[in-house]
Amino acid sequence: MKPKNFYIIDFDSTFTQVEALDELARISLARHPDREAIYQKIEDLTNLAMEGKLSFSESLAQRVKLLEADEDHLKQLIKHLKKKVSASFSRNAEFFKKHADEVLIVSGGFKEFITPVVSRYHIKKENIYANTFVTNGDGKIIDYDHANPLSEEGGKVKLMQQLKLEGDLYGIGDGYSDFQLRESGLIKKFFAFTENIARESIVNKADHVTPSFDEFLYVNDLPRAISYPKNRILCLIIGDVPIQSIALLKKDGFSIRHKSTFEDKYVPDVHMVLLADGEKMDPHKLKKAVKLKTLGYLGNARHRVDLQACTEQGIVVFDDNKQNPRNISFIPKRMIDFMNTGTTYLSANFPNLQLPRIERSHRLIHIHKNVPGIMARINTVFAKHDINIVGQFLMTNPDIGYVITDINTQYDKQLFKSLKKIEHTIKFRVLY
Repeated sequence: MKPKNFYIIDFDSTFTQVEALDELARISLARHPDREAIYQKIEDLTNLAMEGKLSFSESLAQRVKLLEADEDHLKQLIKHLKKKVSASFSRNAEFFKKHADEVLIVSGGFKEFITPVVSRYHIKKENIYANTFVTNGDGKIIDYDHANPLSEEGGKVKLMQQLKLEGDLYGIGDGYSDFQLRESGLIKKFFAFTENIARESIVNKADHVTPSFDEFLYVNDLPRAISYPKNRILCLIIGDVPIQSIALLKKDGFSIRHKSTFEDKYVPDVHMVLLADGEKMDPHKLKKAVKLKTLGYLGNARHRVDLQACTEQGIVVFDDNKQNPRNISFIPKRMIDFMNTGTTYLSANFPNLQLPRIERSHRLIHIHKNVPGIMARINTVFAKHDINIVGQFLMTNPDIGYVITDINTQYDKQLFKSLKKIEHTIKFRVLY
């Protein structure tokens, strides 16, 4: 019998983008004359503990004393933290719903603010392990429960020893206390979560570095909101591209490489390319870029990019032939929309298709030569696999057909193989 899996997830800088006690200090000390110095002290104490340079118990005690917080401040903090859930956790809420019995939040933070945030993601209250505050009659935080093992150095190890979970345990976190679980032998693998912060001392000790929760789900073959982690999608920036353009693509989670030329080593693996105005796409490298899905050009691509070759290879091109200053954000946004939803709106070479994301469905993209009967063959494949189609969108031009199919049923990999084998198929991919 296969052992049960448990997923031990940290809260601060993992489930959420921020360190909650640091944020609480900014709320509670907002009017304190020495607030900036105290903020810095609290942040330093946090980082020293996370990097294993100061015992967690000592760090926690000093930070709580500096807070000067009360229950009203906690209410403000909770409202703030609900908006700061890490993007990759937020989009995978369905995973937590399906695996509610196996997901544990284990944190050196405090239940008072953790429970209201993670409970919205179907995480059971009995699976939330954290510290608790001690307040006086006026609701002011004066201390914390020192009997809780999570308030002590090595607290996560002590807690897991007490729980005695039977199965394979996987830890996800950003700090030293998370790594200690791996060091103790209590968990099978430790995944250093770097979506919000990458601590070199922790990353170097991890079994696997996971820049997003999508990556964790992907490598463990677990259900996820997107089919392929964005951190594995290589986006090559070529030439003097404005920092605003790069920032948009980086913020969306793609793996960015900024180079002066299209280096040979990137040709086989690149998924996206953004070219500065004046750059030219080498036709030989273009032909070999078999994984390339979209190309953006910050200017007029005519005579700089072989649009016909891109079309034949199923590469969607976005440019701005009017040289509009807004193209520094417009072009990257079009590329992002295509990668996320399949939208080809205002493409330079593809049929224009603009459509919303449909919840609780899988989206499949099929690009093919525009020949008679191919749609019938595509739908025959769906019928043979008993696939229920929620929506289907087709646009064509004289050369190609571009069809997006949304399905709401489970599928197997044989479906994908069958769709790829259809004659005249150029490219096929699963969006989510």
